[in-house]
Amino acid sequence: MLLSIGIGNTFAQSSLERLGKRIVKRAGEQVEQRIEQKAEGGVDNAMNKAEGAIISSGKETIENKDDSSAQEQVESDSKDVQQQKQTAIQSFSQYDFVPGDKVLFFEDFSQDAIGDFPALWTTNGSGEVKTLNIAEGKWLHLNVEEKIYQLMKDLVLPDNFIVEYDVIVPRGDINGGGIWFTLYKAEESNNGTIESSIRSKGVSLYSDFESGWLSIVYNDGGYIEGSSEIGKIKANTVEHIIIWIQKRRLRVYHAGLKVLDLPTQVPVGLKPDRLAFDISDNNGALPFISNIRITTASPDTRNKLLEEGKLVSYGIYFDINSDKIKPESHGTLNDIAKIIKEANVKIQIVGHTDNSGNADTNLELSKRRAASVKTELSKLGVSADLLSTDGAGASKPIAPNDSPSNKALNRRVEFIKL
Repeated sequence: MLLSIGIGNTFAQSSLERLGKRIVKRAGEQVEQRIEQKAEGGVDNAMNKAEGAIISSGKETIENKDDSSAQEQVESDSKDVQQQKQTAIQSFSQYDFVPGDKVLFFEDFSQDAIGDFPALWTTNGSGEVKTLNIAEGKWLHLNVEEKIYQLMKDLVLPDNFIVEYDVIVPRGDINGGGIWFTLYKAEESNNGTIESSIRSKGVSLYSDFESGWLSIVYNDGGYIEGSSEIGKIKANTVEHIIIWIQKRRLRVYHAGLKVLDLPTQVPVGLKPDRLAFDISDNNGALPFISNIRITTASPDTRNKLLEEGKLVSYGIYFDINSDKIKPESHGTLNDIAKIIKEANVKIQIVGHTDNSGNADTNLELSKRRAASVKTELSKLGVSADLLSTDGAGASKPIAPNDSPSNKALNRRVEFIKL
């Protein structure tokens, strides 16, 4: 049921069949539960609830029907939410990755027109850049099943790097389907055109909307497979996926969990230079993607901070136009906190932005972000007396603000030894 372009191999078919069987099994269990509930006079709102999407003038509106219990649920959860605010960063303790000090690629479709197919990509189907009512920025809608969406920019990737992207699934009743992400080695003969069978040339991750996660690779005529059923993708919300490749080791993070950790998943000698997404058998759950970022990983934080006297960090994540730090920042903050405490050195934290928007607003935002970093480091045991903060806004760029990738370089936090 999970037909994929270019797979055609026994191993891939068996992998997908196993996922399919899990989905069928769960569907059967849900039906049985529903029958029992109706027999007892209950009402199964979740099974009957309809959720969908309305497309109008290039803007995607995710529309949810009212749930009579929604307000009660919000009220009952409010106390828990307040209690969790102080420990949000620490709760992502499994996020042990630390993005490096170099942004290798960034794509948020900001330079593409609404309704167009993005300039740096190609497909054998169709797609559109759109805006959404539930998320900031622009998003590529993968709106045709069983098609490939392939980046046409050559990538130069080290042995140790991190890939991140956001995905939104525009439906509430997730019942099968998913999205493939593949890093692969492009063939020179196909340079500039769509490439089929991309999974035979690299390592693939399948985010199944119901059953969890699957990674498969070809290897010397056979295959390597790993899977898990934790941290599943939810509908109608921004889901942030993080992939850390460290030589042969593949780690995948989502929803505060390390959902996969496969020590020998990447084939020896694989040097991927392209990435692609594709979907299949999604029953109308046609996802949106954006904010694709590739960075180096595991920087020499101690040497940068203590010997060179300056650490540039891209591993501290903020909500858009906000000083609220995202839980994905745990690994970076914990790494920096340990070094400051051990060395007992004074550090100035400086926030930087790109040049989008008002200069005064950016300056104020950068100062507030630096102050938020100080607060989180203090929670991790760093004495406030060792930390001072400042913000430079967009006044000290390290790259021209002329492309999404360069703007991503300028959005950073610097730690300066005093």
